[in-house]
Amino acid sequence: MSLQVEKLEKNMAKLTIEASAEEFEGALQKAYMKSKNKINVQGFRKGKAPRAIIEKMYGAGVFYEDAANELIPDAYEKAAKESELEIVSRPEIDVVQIEEGKPFIFTAQVAVKPEVTLGEYKGIEVEKKEIEVTEDEIMDRMNKEREQNARMITIDDRAVQDGDITVIDFEGFVDDVAFEGGKGEDYSLTIGSHSFIGDFEEQLIGKSIGEDVEVNVTFPEEYQAKELAGKPALFKVKIKEIKVKELPELDDDFAQDVSEFDTLDEYKESIKNSIKESKEKEAKTAKENEVVDKIIENATMDIPEPMIDLQVNQMADEFAQRLQSQGLSVQQYFQFTGMDANKFLENLKPQALKRIQSRLVLEAVAKAEKITASDEELDKEIEEMASMYQMEIDKLKELIGDKEKEHIREDLVVQKAVDFVAEQAKEVSK
Repeated sequence: MSLQVEKLEKNMAKLTIEASAEEFEGALQKAYMKSKNKINVQGFRKGKAPRAIIEKMYGAGVFYEDAANELIPDAYEKAAKESELEIVSRPEIDVVQIEEGKPFIFTAQVAVKPEVTLGEYKGIEVEKKEIEVTEDEIMDRMNKEREQNARMITIDDRAVQDGDITVIDFEGFVDDVAFEGGKGEDYSLTIGSHSFIGDFEEQLIGKSIGEDVEVNVTFPEEYQAKELAGKPALFKVKIKEIKVKELPELDDDFAQDVSEFDTLDEYKESIKNSIKESKEKEAKTAKENEVVDKIIENATMDIPEPMIDLQVNQMADEFAQRLQSQGLSVQQYFQFTGMDANKFLENLKPQALKRIQSRLVLEAVAKAEKITASDEELDKEIEEMASMYQMEIDKLKELIGDKEKEHIREDLVVQKAVDFVAEQAKEVSK
């Protein structure tokens, strides 16, 4: 195999890769051996027709595509390594020459990791954030805890009121015809939650248990089910139960039930400290982001488009995995949101660009400041990962290869660079 490297504009490069005629012949033979059992040739048992006969019948190039697919991955991988370029995109492959008896030649156009020229990165000025915990925030947290510990009380001596939790049966009709998905039994509906369309819930106020209610609504013009969008509908509703939440009193007994503290005052103080700690973490993250954003503004770099595309695809894969963990597919997400794949990927581009820029400037800072991560720090990070995944450390180390360890070390270096520029930043009151 031979290789020529041509540097292009905007951090792109073209690799011209040539495999010998002998290598191409070997790939053709492999392609023939893989495909011969699928090809019927009159006069030969299936899989027994000689390659020359098949090529004569179907054309000399019958195995070219499979042979190219056989050759390209390994040849590209070797060429990429030999080129010593920091390639940051998938290759765009173009076959230049493919002919039996001649060398196989193809090109791979790739994006190369851009150089970063740092501007000012020490002493960046950021706004000082004052950490304050208000009484309303403490009460809000306690009220959420009360909600979680509330008792459900069944009401049978009055009509439905705003805020009640009703249990209903319902069926929806458009033009006197029941529509798909418009029926439910023993459905729990909180009045005022606006989980049903229009003023559906408001029309149940004042109605009693056992009462049959006719509710008239109109589907929104942008409703996801196109056959219902903008149409008036009649729902026949039966109210079966009315319930209300009974919240516990805010007293020492409540504090003892929901916490490790004996008094309400101690419980309130712990909530205050928890909120303060959370706000301090948010402020730290906000400060880091502001510092990195300003370092990006002060730096110069030319990000190649294929590098952004690769990052977008990686982020899309991460998003799909998160959806899958919640029991949803990407197709279902698109259906629910009315978004298509192209728009989704396009929306990811600004975030992908920011992620790339942040990584590049922080790597440049680490290089400038000679920031490294020791073996001890790497081991500690792997120990923390093992604890998070509830795995034995030795078992996790067996699963992590050298390449993955190097990625973990690089992430540690980047985080240390974040810490460095944040510590160097100047907080000013505005």
